[in-house]
Order: sequence, then C-alpha cells, then structure tokens
Amino acid sequence: MNTFERYLTLWVALCIVAGIALGHFFPGAFHVIAAAEIARVNLPVAVLIWLMIIPMLLKIDFAALGEVTRHWRGIGVTLFINWAVKPFSMALLGWIFVGWLFRPYLPADQIESYIAGLILLAAAPCTAMVFVWSNLVEGEPHFTLSQVALNDAIMVVAFAPIVGLLLGISAITVPWDTLLLSVGLYIVVPVVISQLWRHQLLNTSKRSLERVQQVLGPVSLVALLVTLVLLFAFQGEQIVDHPLVIALLAVPILIQVYFNSGLAYGLNRLFGVDHCVAGPSALIGASNFFELAVAAAISIFGLNSGAALATVVGVLIEVPVMLSVVKIVNSSRGWYERR
Repeated sequence: MNTFERYLTLWVALCIVAGIALGHFFPGAFHVIAAAEIARVNLPVAVLIWLMIIPMLLKIDFAALGEVTRHWRGIGVTLFINWAVKPFSMALLGWIFVGWLFRPYLPADQIESYIAGLILLAAAPCTAMVFVWSNLVEGEPHFTLSQVALNDAIMVVAFAPIVGLLLGISAITVPWDTLLLSVGLYIVVPVVISQLWRHQLLNTSKRSLERVQQVLGPVSLVALLVTLVLLFAFQGEQIVDHPLVIALLAVPILIQVYFNSGLAYGLNRLFGVDHCVAGPSALIGASNFFELAVAAAISIFGLNSGAALATVVGVLIEVPVMLSVVKIVNSSRGWYERR
C-alpha cells in the first residue's frame, strides 16, 4: 500500500473536520454546488465519482473470467457470501442496531436513510482494494483477478434488484428511476469506458497501462476525499447535534465485516480450499465497493442524507478493519492448514 492508502482513515477524518468547518463558514458556496443538477444528478459530484470509479475498474481484466473454473470452490464460497449473505446480513444488522437499539440516540427523521445507506454499502463487493488485501495474505493472484472480474460482471445486473428488494422490505420508498440511472451512470458506463480504455492501452503496451494506473491512482483517492468534504459540508449540523452518529453507524459495519470474513474463511476450510485462495476469498467476501455506495446514496437520497453519511462511515473504517482481517488470516494460517 502506498502512503496515501495506508493513512486513508486519517485523510477521511481530516475531511470530516474540513467539510464541517467549510460548510459552517461558507454555506452559500455549497448551496450553489448542491443546485448544479440535471435530472437529479449533481454534476460536480458525478464528475468526482467517475474520477473515483474508472481508475478502480481499469484494473479489472474480464478476460480472467476464463480462470473461474480453476478455483471453483473458493469462487462458489465468495459468490455465496457476496450476493446471498452480505447484503441481507447488513440489512438485518441495520434494523437491529439503527432501527432499534440506537434509535433513541439518532435523528428520528434519518433512521430509514441510515439503514438505506448501510444496505447500499453492502450490496456491491469491493473492486480495487482487494488486490492490496490479497497481496498482503499471499493470495493466489489468478483467483483474486477472476473473482473480482466475476463480481463486477454480476454487479451490473444484480446491484439494483438487491438494493430495491432490501429497501422495499425495510419499508423505504424505492425510486426505481433514480436507482436504475445510478446503475447506468456509475456501473455500466464506467465499466464500458474503463474496459475500452484498458484494451486501447494494452494494444500499445502493458507498460502504458501501468503508467496510466500509477497516475490515476492518486487522482481517484483525491476525488474521493473532495467528495467527502462536500458531503460533510452538508452533514455538519447533523453531526454537531448528534456527535455519536458516526460511532453508532460504525457498529453494524464492523460486525458484518468480521462476520462475513469469518464465515467465508470457515467455509473455505470446510471445503478443503487452499489457504492462498481462502485468504482473498474472506477479504473479498467482507469488503465493500464504497465508491459505488457513496455515488448511489448521493444520487438516490441526496448530498445531505443519512444514507450518504452511512456510506462514508464505511470509507472511514475500511483500511484499519480490513488490515485487522489480514492480520487474523495470516496469524491463523497454521490452524487453517491443520485439517
């Protein structure tokens, strides 16, 4: 991990402070930004989100789908966790903690929005950072590449139905037109652009692709941080009034990360999967595509919504919590291989 990625939590914390301060002292400027919309799409935020997502997707090689059958047991476990367990377990945790246990300590008018943000966060598996986590656990690179490519292909068709189903069960109004527009803008279009660009770069040389990725990596993170400043500029008053809101929203996210990674790790051991596949499987099963979650939350519920804030909490804790899972996977390797 480069220095910027390693201290992502620190940068996010600084963005929280900067956003709240800027929103307090320059409210007019942020109202102008919020008003720059066409068909409910905020143009400045849309540009920032594309700068976040396209560099992530540029790393994905859909040709790797041909490798899926080589590690079919690990692939099967990860698909089960990502698409049949994680979104539903997060919805359940959201109902228990946000909708019930923490309800007295949260703004009453944002409870449903917070739950919606948690659902959006868990509805799409991580795309880019899992390559870092996989490397840290000495994961099988072909498995990681093929698994991420398969998840991205599934995400194009499965993200909207899963989100719509869970929001409906939660009695949250589903704006299907906005949801489908978000899928088109922030999944389909970036996938097409990134893959055409990747193909063009590879036709030149592999080194060309690597150079572009090196340049765009920091751009992607900077765009993420600028987006967070905008979010907290609008969320500042709510956070000041309810200072515990970030910590309370972090609780269900932390539980679902450890639950899903542990379940994936245990199932891989049960099915006799090698540790070099089980490690990245557990990490892919637990992590979230937070860039997409932030984009969808802003599009569907707005910049100043509880849903947007809930997805940002996922960004805040992503690096430390995933590094702790890496530590657990590495330290338990001896136990895992005694079967």
